[in-house]
This record gives sequence, structure tokens and C-alpha cells, in this order.
Amino acid sequence: MPKTQARQQDPAPYRVDAEAGPDAVARREDAILAHAMRILDARIRTGPLMDSPRAVKDYLRLHFAEASAAGREEFAIMFLDQQNRLIETRTLFRGTLAQTSVYPREVAKECLMRNAAAVVLAHNHPSGTAEPSRADEYLTRTLKDSLMLVDVRVLDHVVVGDTCVSFAERGLL
Repeated sequence: MPKTQARQQDPAPYRVDAEAGPDAVARREDAILAHAMRILDARIRTGPLMDSPRAVKDYLRLHFAEASAAGREEFAIMFLDQQNRLIETRTLFRGTLAQTSVYPREVAKECLMRNAAAVVLAHNHPSGTAEPSRADEYLTRTLKDSLMLVDVRVLDHVVVGDTCVSFAERGLL
């Protein structure tokens, strides 16, 4: 039997019994997302550089999937080395549906602890609208100016909603 036919006959590895209830389905989906993030993170660490807004956006869509589904805004940073390889992605601040408080001092400390040469700032808009606000633009300028003092480059700020908006692509950096 050809491999394609064998795959079609195999039960779905992540199937959840419909009678198990919505909580079981949500837990299984969360486990799948967590597993996918581990795989993606491993590939990025050993594979291609984070050298394009598209690669970054694809990565961040998955990173913020759970927070957006929960209706929670989060602010994360992708810490990069001198060659723009990912050191670590970390969610530093969590907020409510409409806002998250971000502290430049804490961002600078995290960059220095990881010896990051560059960062990509990112946050999600649980509303689904990825259009950056004036507050987002002001925060980006503030963080860029603060991190410049410790020789950390801000390469981009990506807002994730139903789509992704890159500050670098829009010329806002």
C-alpha cells in the first residue's frame, strides 16, 4: 500500500473525542500549540536567521496564539545575537484586553542579562486589529532610545492581530 494511502487511514494523532467536552478539546489544542512552539523554536535556533519581517511575523503569530485566544494583551521580546539569530523569545509583560504596561528599565535589564545585540519588540492586540496606536509608536521610540544607550538595536516592533503589522516595513523605526 502506498504511503499516502496509509496516512489517510491512520487516526488523527491529535483527535479528541467529541464527548470529552470543550475543556478537553481546549487542553489538547493548547498542548498542540505548545508542542508546535517548541519545534518552531528549535528550528529557528539552528536554522535560518530572523532576517526578514515575514519570518518574524510567522513566528510571532504562533507565539501569541494562546494569549489572543484568551483575550489578553502581552508584550514579548525576541532577543537576538550579533548575527540576528534567536537567543530567546520571552513574554515580559501581561495585561488586559486593551493594554499592557511596559517598563524600559526592565526591558534593558533583560537585554543585558542575555547579552542581546538586537531585539524585535512584539505585542498582540486581542481585538484582532493590528493597526498600531499612537501609544505603540511612542513606546517604540522610548524603548529604541533607551536600548541605544546600552548598544542594543531595535530591529522591529510587530503588532499581531488578525494580521501582523511591522514597524520596520512601514518605516516607523
